[in-house]
Amino acid sequence: MSLDGKNILVTGGTGSFGKKFIETVLKRFKPSKLIVFSRDELKQAEMSRVFNAPCMRYFIGDVRDESRLHRALNGVDIIIHAAALKHVPVAEYNPFEAVKTNVIGAENIINMAIDNGVDRVVALSSDKAVNPVNMYGATKLCADKMFVASNHYSAGKTRFSVVRYGNVLGSRGSVVPLYRELRKTGKIPITDARMTRFWITLDQGVELVLKSLEIMAGGEIFVPKIPSMKITDLAEAMAPECKKEFVGIRPGEKLHEVLIPRDEMRKTIEFGDMFVITPDIEGWHNDKLKTGKLIQEDFEYSSDGNKQWLSPADLKRMIGE
Repeated sequence: MSLDGKNILVTGGTGSFGKKFIETVLKRFKPSKLIVFSRDELKQAEMSRVFNAPCMRYFIGDVRDESRLHRALNGVDIIIHAAALKHVPVAEYNPFEAVKTNVIGAENIINMAIDNGVDRVVALSSDKAVNPVNMYGATKLCADKMFVASNHYSAGKTRFSVVRYGNVLGSRGSVVPLYRELRKTGKIPITDARMTRFWITLDQGVELVLKSLEIMAGGEIFVPKIPSMKITDLAEAMAPECKKEFVGIRPGEKLHEVLIPRDEMRKTIEFGDMFVITPDIEGWHNDKLKTGKLIQEDFEYSSDGNKQWLSPADLKRMIGE
């Protein structure tokens, strides 16, 4: 899908994903407007010195503020919704704040997108939204269901889909920059030796969003096929010379994560590089998914049962160390 001439708004646009998405779009396309919507003026000021193309717009606002969203979405064709309160321990201790941003913010995006005639909305989700055990995951599960269900009452004029993936290598909130910093101390904390996680790069996340924009009919949850890694292997790759200290699982953490639960496999279509969870929407169809294979097997897509695994050497290549 060409984004030439489009008006695109990215919520949470100063975050790791937002910056990579904007960098990619500016390299490949010629949008009419590329709007960064976020609430941190310092990050916007810093970002504007790097991304200063004529199409760039910097809009101070919060997804919690419906009226501000209404103003920002005037004339917008596409929304990439990346804004979220996403740190698990932070959400555990500030649950009401997580609800305001991740759930009420999602409702505001949906309502204002419909009211402003936005064409397509892609919302970013997380593996923690599947069978959630923490507040962050619970709010993201709620948001996922809201975005899928919103296709019922947008009358097809505004289409909503979700992209769901695992931990992002190199993002500000991932363990990789934390381990880089802690190497200086000679000690690396490890929560549990059994722990596994899905991993994806920022580039892969952006490519998945762009592909989803192209093939979405509305209501799909797009899930990439990505590798898993043991947390012990990650620590060994990042800091082989450091002492490893086992500190226990943090509040709200799982040993393993799931991207597609067993109960959703019956409505999942498989492709070479991704899965697509189809919606329970009457009359829904998507001709662009005809080449996929409907999954019949009774299994779940989990980080410990994955067929793809990252070795320490693989990780080093991915992060450039």
